[in-house]
Amino acid sequence: MSHPVLTGIDGSENSSAAADWAAREAALRDVPLRLFHASPPLPGTTVPGPALDRLRHMGTRMLQQVVADLGDRYPDVDVRGEQSDGAPAEALLAAAGEAGLLVVGTRGTGGFEGLAVGSVALRMAAAAPCPVVLVPQRPGAFGAVTQAAREAAHVVVGYDAHHPVGEAADYAFSDAEARASLLRVVQAWAFPAEAVSPRTLVVTEEDRATWEDQEVLQLSDALRAWRDKYPRVTVRTDVLLLHPAEALLNTSRGAALLVVGRRTDPQAAEGRLGPVTHSVLHHARCPVAVVPHAG
Repeated sequence: MSHPVLTGIDGSENSSAAADWAAREAALRDVPLRLFHASPPLPGTTVPGPALDRLRHMGTRMLQQVVADLGDRYPDVDVRGEQSDGAPAEALLAAAGEAGLLVVGTRGTGGFEGLAVGSVALRMAAAAPCPVVLVPQRPGAFGAVTQAAREAAHVVVGYDAHHPVGEAADYAFSDAEARASLLRVVQAWAFPAEAVSPRTLVVTEEDRATWEDQEVLQLSDALRAWRDKYPRVTVRTDVLLLHPAEALLNTSRGAALLVVGRRTDPQAAEGRLGPVTHSVLHHARCPVAVVPHAG
């Protein structure tokens, strides 16, 4: 990744956590960090000019403070700020066109208590042209974890050897290499349809073992090219007889990052999230990278 890491900030604790995560990622990748702030919309159709000026001035001061803080804590990272008068979602999506990675908090200043993922974060995950990382801010999610533990934590990627997504695999291998961490490749599987038909009374352990061995072999074959491309990455494969979302959420406990794919839909201007990705975003307790890919 040679393009900058971009992150949106709005003064919330979630955006602060996202900005810190983005700075560490920029340091790992040796790329610039761009902080982006868009003034929130004000109610009413006519807003007095002085109110807009005050709001912009407050945003400018906040942006300068975050730029200075991250610059002090990550002196090797080129940190710069940018401000926009446009609507936050539209402005951030436009800025993401020149980014290699977009990082956002799962929630901003809006929403309500108990909301897992806000509307802006969901829209970024569904429509941004580059990979998007959603960073959660839950009690104990980061504060009780040391920097060394974060760096040692594993990376998880959801993978389907029957329908492989090269973009998600490449992102996950690249990130694990940058972190010098273990990569866990998770493939969920289910019994063949004919094995669970109404006429089938029981699935034998022998049949189950045979089907599972086939899944393991197919996954191993599908990953060979990525292992060759990233020989320094230690890979562990997990082939699990579970729903894909459950398999990913179970495996990602304590992870530094969970990577999933998002199919781009040329018929949908705003893009869309599949059910597995949607479920993971709402329930994962670690940052989640959503990597767009062609169908």
